[in-house]
Amino acid sequence: MAAPTLVHMSSTTSSPGSVRSAAVVNAEIRALWSRTDGALSPADEARYQELLVEWAAAVREALVKAA
Repeated sequence: MAAPTLVHMSSTTSSPGSVRSAAVVNAEIRALWSRTDGALSPADEARYQELLVEWAAAVREALVKAA
């Protein structure tokens, strides 16, 4: 299974209320897929879902700032 293509995501843990950049979350997602060779364990899948939510929040924040 190929990793989905994600645009401008970022990586690193963040504290509540802070939003990492989409580029940073994207890098973490790409590293996760690379590290697992495209086969996510249940724990990796859970982390992936968390990262997708974080990425979406970062994209929304960037759009609001740009508006």
